[in-house]
Amino acid sequence: MEYELNTPLNDEDINKLEAGDTVYLTGKIFTARDSAHKRIIDSGAPIDLEGVVLFHAGPIIRKKDDDNYEIVAIGPTTSMRMNPYEPEVLSMGVKAIVGKGGMDDNTQKALVENNCVFLTAVGGCAALYVNSIKKVDSVNWLDLGMPEAIWELDVECFGPLIVTMDSKDNNLYKRNKE
Repeated sequence: MEYELNTPLNDEDINKLEAGDTVYLTGKIFTARDSAHKRIIDSGAPIDLEGVVLFHAGPIIRKKDDDNYEIVAIGPTTSMRMNPYEPEVLSMGVKAIVGKGGMDDNTQKALVENNCVFLTAVGGCAALYVNSIKKVDSVNWLDLGMPEAIWELDVECFGPLIVTMDSKDNNLYKRNKE
């Protein structure tokens, strides 16, 4: 199936998604990598995580003026780096993770327990994904550096994203290995 979903996501959105589905997102998504995940756990999130989509990405950003930024390129980073943090972050209300390469069994368990999904972004589609970003709304924790900061992005029809780990304990990565 193919779905166009609006963020923030809710349980009804997640319940209909199954491994193998294609998803396009419209609304707000937030980038977050290793350092941001660690700080969220250590200090609390700078945003309300309820229904949020976190994108494991380190965007290339150009500063236009004092308060405005432009995304030059954005592609997924390897999600397994966030394995030590992801179960706890998912328990804070996050509904979807976007990344590449899948995640471990602890994160799979947390996806099921918290009714969340892992969406795979296709590597090499950075230019396509950039075209779906309408604007950068805000940035948090820029002190971590541009790739590690949390960027709030206003997106329209962001995708294609593939549901590779769903809330029903299905995992396309494991299925393909078997």
